Amino acid sequence: MAFEYAGDGALDYFPCRYGRSKLLFRGPRRQLVPPFVSALGGSETYGKFVEEPWPALLEERLGIPVVNFGYLNAGVDVFLGEPQLAELTRLSRLRIVQLTGAQNLTNRFYAVHPRRNDRFLRASGLMRSVFSEIDFTEFNFTRHMLSVLMAQGPERYELLVTELRQTWVARMTALLERLEGAKLLLWLTDWRDPLQGDPLGPEPLFVTQEMVDRIAPLAQVLVRVQPSSMARSAGTAGMHFAPLEEPAAATMPGPLVHREVAEALAPVVGRML
Repeated sequence: MAFEYAGDGALDYFPCRYGRSKLLFRGPRRQLVPPFVSALGGSETYGKFVEEPWPALLEERLGIPVVNFGYLNAGVDVFLGEPQLAELTRLSRLRIVQLTGAQNLTNRFYAVHPRRNDRFLRASGLMRSVFSEIDFTEFNFTRHMLSVLMAQGPERYELLVTELRQTWVARMTALLERLEGAKLLLWLTDWRDPLQGDPLGPEPLFVTQEMVDRIAPLAQVLVRVQPSSMARSAGTAGMHFAPLEEPAAATMPGPLVHREVAEALAPVVGRML
């Protein structure tokens, strides 16, 4: 059995697989027997460092199972690359799709790991020609690379951001067209502590209103959740992590954010079931 364990204070997420999928989702493992709701998304849906992520809290409010198909560090590529996903969610009454950032996508400039989408694999010839002074062997993660490129050449960096945004719309369109049945888009906007911030921009990274407007017609409902100042300022309060994981935990939504997401979704989802 695999564990997401890093020492004292960390949670056991009971990672599990469904069907023939190779992806490890958050457990405990559920029976995919109607009625149930499917929740797809990245680390925020998975509930990294949080004992009760929003799918579990939403289940309590709805009274029917909400299966957590959140995947750690996922971009859209993880879900598009999993042929089993449409079948796993086919019998669910509703598919809630969290909008993940655009940085963790393979594109014309660089490639990411097919499952760990936050991992930078290699730069393309186009990337090396645009940023010829950069040694790309120094990068392991997309955010680190993007931070360096932004500082090195702001105008060239904007070319890359434009590419990521266009790629995100195309991949999200493909994913939503593949998923059968009713769909709800969850747009969880910047959840970080206002004092912390991120020079690359708010979460989900690079996603704009115009981008969301382009994919919104492919779902029945769009729910945008902007966490309250109190939830954003709570920091890592109520989160579970090993001592060395505190910096990573500070970038994730805390329990109050998860509660506000569940509260925002519950009445909308209830009307759709």
